[in-house]
Amino acid sequence: MFAVLKTGGKQYRVAADDLLKVERIPGEPGEIVQLGNVLAVGEGGDVKIGTPFVDGASVAAEVVEQGRGKKVIAFKKRRRQNSRRKRGHRQLLTTVRISEILLDGAKPSKKAAAKPAPAKAEEKPAKAEKKAATEKPKAEPETAEAKETAAAPLFSAPGGEADDLTKIKGIGPVAAGQLKEQGLITFAQIAALSDEDVARIDEAMPFSADQIKDWREQAKALA
Repeated sequence: MFAVLKTGGKQYRVAADDLLKVERIPGEPGEIVQLGNVLAVGEGGDVKIGTPFVDGASVAAEVVEQGRGKKVIAFKKRRRQNSRRKRGHRQLLTTVRISEILLDGAKPSKKAAAKPAPAKAEEKPAKAEKKAATEKPKAEPETAEAKETAAAPLFSAPGGEADDLTKIKGIGPVAAGQLKEQGLITFAQIAALSDEDVARIDEAMPFSADQIKDWREQAKALA
């Protein structure tokens, strides 16, 4: 006997002892759950189709494991807009084993597995001392000198007054502040950027190489 089951917005053709993963169903491992959205049920050529569900039909399943699926990455980038968005998603899944297909409002014959008694969490003094001796010491916090080295700017800012970088089309107040943090404060500096400098900025900052090259051409005229 088989049944066509609907759960989590998807349909599955199932039979007894089938193992499958479906979207999250509440329940502990070993618990029996009853799924009532049965679209069709039959044996061989004798199939009964529901409208939309078969009256009194259900599927009993044993919860095997609660888990999550593989991570899916959604990345969106708009060119020349300084816009990037990265999001990850892992679907909550439940692994179930089909116990039986029930008709005419019958209840599952199999009961949930008994839960094991919780183990005592007592720890002997000698074991606690041994654990403390084997624990690794906590890492020392970074010194101020190390933090300054890690945050060193890409370029050395020249002396004198800084230019208004927002006059370059595509550089707003936020982008201008980020460039100044990296030591780029004048049109002349941006106009003199080499292709290697462009690659360094592209790697370290949220700007594309095409953006930076366009700014370089505009800076030549402004400088």
